[in-house]
Amino acid sequence: MSDLSNTPFSLLELSPMKEHETVSQTLANSVTYAQTADKLGFNRFWMAEHHNMRGIVCAATSVLIGHIAGKTQNIRVGAGGVMLPNHPPLVVAEQFGTLESLYPGRIDLGLGRAPGSDPITSRALRRDEQRAERFNDEVTELQALLGPYKGDSPVRAIPGEDTNVPIWLLGSSLYSAGLAAKKGLPYAFAGHFAPRFVEDAIALYRREFQPSEVLDKPYVMLGLPVVAADTDEQAQFLATTAKQRILALMRGKPLWLKEPVSTMEGLWTAQEKMQVENFLGLSVVGGQASVKYKLSMIKQTLQVDEFIFTNDLYELSDRQHALEILASIMH
Repeated sequence: MSDLSNTPFSLLELSPMKEHETVSQTLANSVTYAQTADKLGFNRFWMAEHHNMRGIVCAATSVLIGHIAGKTQNIRVGAGGVMLPNHPPLVVAEQFGTLESLYPGRIDLGLGRAPGSDPITSRALRRDEQRAERFNDEVTELQALLGPYKGDSPVRAIPGEDTNVPIWLLGSSLYSAGLAAKKGLPYAFAGHFAPRFVEDAIALYRREFQPSEVLDKPYVMLGLPVVAADTDEQAQFLATTAKQRILALMRGKPLWLKEPVSTMEGLWTAQEKMQVENFLGLSVVGGQASVKYKLSMIKQTLQVDEFIFTNDLYELSDRQHALEILASIMH
């Protein structure tokens, strides 16, 4: 079994919202959650970009990153990720160059090429679908804008230039794994919602990795849904919140956090149950011993360098307690 003591634990936050809660309260909860992670020694706190999704309030990703960074002390704060085809690279460079200047050495920039929304919202964002096909070129452009000025471009990111904000490529497919390998960038696989290609993507990334100025060997971070509680039974109960949410996603319903239930029977069809369980196929649910064992096995099997967890529980206190359990495993 693999040792976890040298494996950094990080968090991916979507600012999950209860139906009758205000946005202000939801974001205050995210701050409290980040502060708990900071005190417990977690490595990163990343915000995901989503649009037009009731129940998820992390649309203005860079604004939230600045707010969280300002309310914490040591934890790295970043985007997991910015959906680059939604934004001009210059704007992203200016935003993250500003963040890095405000919070030196604490900002990460994870990049994805999905819309983070539905097709109609994508058009409202002025998203050009052709830009997803130019993702490689736009990542290169962004790297240049955040790197030292070489005297060959009339357009410069001020601020942003020479901040060298660490860039990560995020993905759930072989495409992003191959591009991260080619560019010599760290790679984060979205196992928290797309476990299907995890083994193939990580193997491809490690096999094709080319050392770069920023990274001399492959570095893999794996996203996992986690539900940690005092007992396996309590964790299974709390996990029904995430299951209800994924069910709502598949039905095209709002993604409000819902209270856990004693059973999911009657809430889903047999086909929906299978779809939700496939979606959450890499879920790590249990008490301290079970979570530790499962994470050790995943690390050993996939050779993961770092874990980044989603932790979608209904009560803030349960989310914080889950972090305490994870921290006990990490240390």
